[in-house]
Parts: sequence; C-alpha cells; structure tokens
Amino acid sequence: MKVTLFQSQIPNFSRKLTNSTLQLSLIGIILSIFLIFLYGCQGIVQKNDGVIHLSLWQSINPPTNRYVFDKLVDKFNQTHTDVQVESIFIGQPQLPKILTAVVGNTSPDILSFDPQLTGQFMELGAIRPLEEWLEKLPLKSEISPNLWEELKLDGHLWSIPLYTSNLGIFYRPKLFQDAGIRQIPKTWEELREVAKKLTIDRNGDNRPEQYGMLLPLGKEEWTVFSWFPFLLSAGGEIVTNNRPNLTNVGAIAALQFWQDILKDGSATLSSPERGYEEDAFISGRVAMQITGPWTYIMKSNVDFKVFPIPASVKPATVTATGDMYLMKTTPEREQAALKFLEYVLSEEFQTEWSIGTGFLPVNIKSAQSQAYQEFIQQKPVLKVFIDQMPVSGSRPIIPGYSRLSDSLGRAIEATMLGASPETALKQAQANLDSIWDSLQSK
Repeated sequence: MKVTLFQSQIPNFSRKLTNSTLQLSLIGIILSIFLIFLYGCQGIVQKNDGVIHLSLWQSINPPTNRYVFDKLVDKFNQTHTDVQVESIFIGQPQLPKILTAVVGNTSPDILSFDPQLTGQFMELGAIRPLEEWLEKLPLKSEISPNLWEELKLDGHLWSIPLYTSNLGIFYRPKLFQDAGIRQIPKTWEELREVAKKLTIDRNGDNRPEQYGMLLPLGKEEWTVFSWFPFLLSAGGEIVTNNRPNLTNVGAIAALQFWQDILKDGSATLSSPERGYEEDAFISGRVAMQITGPWTYIMKSNVDFKVFPIPASVKPATVTATGDMYLMKTTPEREQAALKFLEYVLSEEFQTEWSIGTGFLPVNIKSAQSQAYQEFIQQKPVLKVFIDQMPVSGSRPIIPGYSRLSDSLGRAIEATMLGASPETALKQAQANLDSIWDSLQSK
C-alpha cells in the first residue's frame, strides 16, 4: 500500500536555490500545471460515438496490483457498450495534480485515493455524496457495514471502499526458534522482551547484526499509519469533538512505547520515509516488521508468519482502506460512473482483485466464495488480518487531516530521534491549536 501526504515545502526549498535554478524550477511548475490541465481535459472531451468515455485516476502500486486493476477495468469495458472507463495512473506527487485539476475544472470522473483526504475534497466541492445511490443499491447488504462508517463525514457517505485490510506484525519463525522463543507476544511487555531476545550483536561492537524490530523513521503518513494501532490499543485518540487532541494519555503511552524499544537497542529505524521497505526483514537483519498483506514479503521465498498487533489496554489495529470517489462532473457522466462503482463492489470484482493483490475483499459474498476460501488455504497468514477486522479502527477523515497528520508525524519523528514523547506531542498540539480554526473556516 502507498499512502501520500501533501506538504507545502516550496518556500523552504526555494531559499536554497540559485536564481537561475529557481527560474527553471518555476518554469517547470508552470509547465506541469499546464500539462495537468491538458491531461485532465482528455477525460472531459466526449468522443462522438454514442458512448460515454470516463476517466479514472488511480495511483495503485506496486505495478503488479495495477495490472490486476487494469485487467478488471478491461472486463467492465468489454461488458458495457454504453460506458467505457480509461484507467490513468498518476505518479508522485498525486495530491497536487488532483487539486490542480479540481481548481481548473478538469477533474477525472472517478478518483481512487485515500479516505483521509475526504474532508479536503468535500470542502472543495469536488465530490458527490453517495448515500442516496447506495440506499437503492441491492449490493449494499453484501458490503461489510463497518466500512461504510469509516467513509462517512458530516452525515454523508463520500466514497466507496475499493479494498480493505489492516496492519499486523510479520516475523521470521526461524529467528524466533533460534532465540528460543516459543510463543508469539500478545502484550506490549511481551513484545518488548521478544525484541530484546531477537537483537544479536555477534562481534561485540555494540552494533547488532540482527535487530528485533524495524520502526519507521519519518514524518509522513506511513509513520503515522504504522503507529496508529499502538495509539488505539492504548485507548488513545488524535481527534476529540472535531479538534486535534494529541496530548491524551493513550497517545503519550503509545509513543513512549516505541521510544522504549529504541532505547532498549532492540529496534532499528528505517531510512527516512522508507518504513514500508522490506529489505532488512527479507535479509534477516530484522526479525519483525509492521506491515500488511499487500507487502512483497507475501510473494517472497523467505520463511515468515504474522501475528496480531500486541495489546496494551485492548486489542486493536488500524484499517488500510482504499476508496473511490465520484467526482462532480455532469449528471449524465455521474450516472455512468456509478455503474462502474457498482461493478467495483461486486463479488466478481472483489474476488479477483483480492486474490490478485492480497487485500481483503469488501464484499461478504466474495470473502465466502470458494475461490477466495481456496486462496486463504494457500495463504493462511491472511486469516490473521481477517480475524483482526472486528478490532480495527480507522484514521480520521475530517477536513484538515493532512495538517494534523503532518504535525503528528513530526512529533513521532522527533521522539524517534530522542525527544520526550510528551514534549513532542505538546508542541504538535500547540502548532495545531494556533491554526486549526482558520483551517476549518476555509
């Protein structure tokens, strides 16, 4: 799974440029915006063939998952004579391209993105609510009910789920066996002790060749996402009554726990903003890694298993849900796009998509289908993620989430680099308090 958080860093970056380089950079930005405008227009222009041609923007990675998706789009096109969907991959950075298209009135018809940006898209008036359509849809009863709750904001449903899953801890059974560990950890205290046993300094230079665990270093969304199960397990939250709340007891405890593992010397940090990479796990340099079933580890030849996120106050993890938005265009195009959204929710789509990617199906009939049950038999670790769904929480989708996540990510990063968790969270809270009301009023 790839999660992108837009951060406005142009002012800081531009101060480091020479005048000539700055001029070239500004020209590049202008050209990029112009090309995005033209690119978006491709999906708006109606071909004169009696068929409604829709554009769908997606940033599905890795390419193997994108291939599965595009194959399913082709199936839709082959069975619909009146609607044709063009799947268009948008590379990094995705959000600036999307926002430029929205402001320039060149939005795609359908957008596949992350639900955490729902509030921002809603405030821009870029997306259509879907609850009236959903109430008339026979498929509604086939979709896991908790997924609808995750995608609601201000009493409206703003998207449909493309996929879902959650985070667990992948581990190397051979390394556990070599360390004499016979039981998987079920609590934070047990996880901390197991991480110590799995950390090995073979030559005595105080630089372990093997660490118990990998923790993400960085301030972007993957770091926040990886930390969220621990926040929820500690009974913490980051929003109360639609306002940031980063200094509650649970948030401090969850961040302190990560720092404690680091201070023990039992965890190593990833490269900056690369906490999702699996190289260290696959090579055996770390014995445990927080990730989900979309990971390349699932397709690798290394020995691995998965256990649920260990509990503090209560068992918990966080959902990894991808969604699809119906963008505001014209009534005719929106009705055509809804046909594709219905197809995405269908048992046929969800079964083939889930088997091809490792994500969990959002359609209950798909999850119960013979094909998917046979797939689970081949990939038994998936049962860990299925069993965790009832205790899975979600990240907020409120307006201002990107700024909230950025401040929280900076607090997590500062703590991983040695700051006091309470101090880092208080600073983040103060920063948000100073700007939150203005963000909500925009």
